Amino acid sequence: MKIRNQQDFAAGFMYIVVGLFFASLATGYQMGTAAKMGPGYFPFCLGMLLAILGLVVLLGSISKKAPPLKLAKWDLKSVIWITGSVILYGVLLSTMGFFVALLTLVFVSASASHEYSWKGTILNALILLVFTYLSFVVGLKLQFPLWPFFLNN
Repeated sequence: MKIRNQQDFAAGFMYIVVGLFFASLATGYQMGTAAKMGPGYFPFCLGMLLAILGLVVLLGSISKKAPPLKLAKWDLKSVIWITGSVILYGVLLSTMGFFVALLTLVFVSASASHEYSWKGTILNALILLVFTYLSFVVGLKLQFPLWPFFLNN
């Protein structure tokens, strides 16, 4: 067995691991049936679907028809910036509110890109703000602070 496409092999392996991890977590919840689904049914099915998709990608990476591609070197700086922006979002959400936390998330994670531009980041932030506000606050009616604590009365 020769791995011809290292990128697909790594992606497939990652999909399998993540899918099986979430499927195993879902078994801790009641499954139910297809007609009356429990809280673990949907996450279990999605986890297994992701694992199966990963297996298909992984097997495709070792086929003779796969294009030979090497796995690129990780850009550790970008990984740290993006991970840090998500952690910063979680920390800021409760005190600085949804809008400030989301803008911080977008601007910090965008600075990790090698093709960073102010125009693209501002446009991305505005679209993301509108979409997430309409989805989570208006649509799902989730209750979390929208503005910083010192602006709330």
